[in-house]
Amino acid sequence: MLVSFFSSGITHPPPSISSNMSPKNVVFKKICNDKSVAVYMGRRDFVDHVDSVDPVDGVILIDHQALQGRKVFVSLCCTFRYGRDDMNVMGVAFRRELHLSSRQVYPPLQDRESSIHSRTQAKLLRKLGDNAYPFFFEFPDNLPCSVALQPGPNDSGKQCAVEFEIKAFSVENLDTKPRKRSTVTLTIRKVQYAPDSEEPAPSAEISREFVMSDKPLHVKASLDKEMYYHGQAVKVNVSITNDSSKHIKSIVVSVDQISTVVLYSNDSYVKCVALEEPGDTLAPGESLQRVFTLLPLLANNRERRGIALDGKLKHEDTNLASSSIIKEGVLKEVMGIMVSYRVLVKLVIGGMMGSSEVDLEVPFRLMHSKPDPGRCVEMEEEMEFQEFKRSYLKGMIDDDEDDGNVSAGDDIAPKEK
Repeated sequence: MLVSFFSSGITHPPPSISSNMSPKNVVFKKICNDKSVAVYMGRRDFVDHVDSVDPVDGVILIDHQALQGRKVFVSLCCTFRYGRDDMNVMGVAFRRELHLSSRQVYPPLQDRESSIHSRTQAKLLRKLGDNAYPFFFEFPDNLPCSVALQPGPNDSGKQCAVEFEIKAFSVENLDTKPRKRSTVTLTIRKVQYAPDSEEPAPSAEISREFVMSDKPLHVKASLDKEMYYHGQAVKVNVSITNDSSKHIKSIVVSVDQISTVVLYSNDSYVKCVALEEPGDTLAPGESLQRVFTLLPLLANNRERRGIALDGKLKHEDTNLASSSIIKEGVLKEVMGIMVSYRVLVKLVIGGMMGSSEVDLEVPFRLMHSKPDPGRCVEMEEEMEFQEFKRSYLKGMIDDDEDDGNVSAGDDIAPKEK
C-alpha cells in the first residue's frame, strides 16, 4: 500500500512501503513564526454529501513561553475572490467573505476531553501532550465547494476562486488584529463526490425544417451514461437523417464547461474542453450513425484562461472542476461559481444565402468517484508528521511566506507517550 505524504500543501514522493511494514497516518502540521501556535490536521479535504458536510477538526499545540499570556483562537473562513485583494472600484473590494466562524481554543472554555470529536484528535492529543487542544467546526449547508478559474499564462496575483482556510492566531483578545508572526494559515478544500444514485442516460433530438425543402433534417444524440468520472472518455452516439434538400458541410462534437459566477454578476463562461471535428459531410437524402469519443482533461487545457478547476492546495495538481450539486432549498445566488457540462453537437448547413447552424445539447455530470471506504477508515498505526522543506519546491516560492507562516519541524512534536 502506498501512502502520499503532504506538508503545507506540497506533495512529496512516498517512500516504498513493504507489505510487512505498518502504514502510517499522515498529519499536516504548520507553526507560526514566533512558535506560539501550531496546527495539526489529519486531512485537508472535507466532503460535501449534499445533505451533510464532513466537520472540520484538528488540534492546536501552544507554547506557553512564546504566548506570553495571550489567548489563542482558531477560525474557519470561506472567501470568494474575483479580483486582486489590493483592487477596489469606488470603495468596493474584489473579495467577499462568505463565512467566518471563530473559536477560543486557549484558555479552553470547556474540559479538553469532553471536546474531542474524532479518533484522530484523540491520538494527536495523546501524542502532543498537555499543551494540545482540539478544535471543531461544522460547515453551513449553503457554502459553495472549492473552485477556481484558471489564470492565463501572463496573469499575476491570486486567481478568481472560492477558498477555505483554517487560521490559528494568538492575540490579547478577539478584537485585536493578529500579528502575522503569531498567525498560521492552512488552506483546506470542500469537495463533492459523485452520488450513489444513477440518473438515466441522457439524450436529445431535434428536427429542423427549411424553406424549399419538403422533409426535415433530424438529429439525435445520446450518451451511454449521465455521470462520468474525471479521466473517463465521453462516448456520444450521433444519428443524423438528412431528408432535407440542404447540404451538411461539417459536423462538430464538443464537451463544453459552463461556469456561472452567480455571486455578483451571474455571468456565464462557456469553454470547450474537448473537441471532435472529423470533417464529415452529408448530402441531401443521406444518413449518418457514428459514435464520437471525447476526453475532457485539464492536461489538454492548461494554457486556457478562465477554465474552472477544482480548488487546489498550493502546488498540488488538480483537475477540471466537478459539476456542482446543490442541496434543495439553498439559494444558488450564494454559491460562488456554479459548474456544469454539456455535449454540443453542431451541424453547419450550407445554403445560397450563406451557412446556418443546427445545435443540439446533451447535459451530463463530471465528478470524482467516491473513495474506497476501506481507505477512508482511520488507521490505528503510527502517525507520520511531515516536515516541510523548501528544497521540495524545486525553485518555487511558497505562497504562505507572505503571511509569515512556516511549517513545523519535529522540534515541536513531543515524542510518543
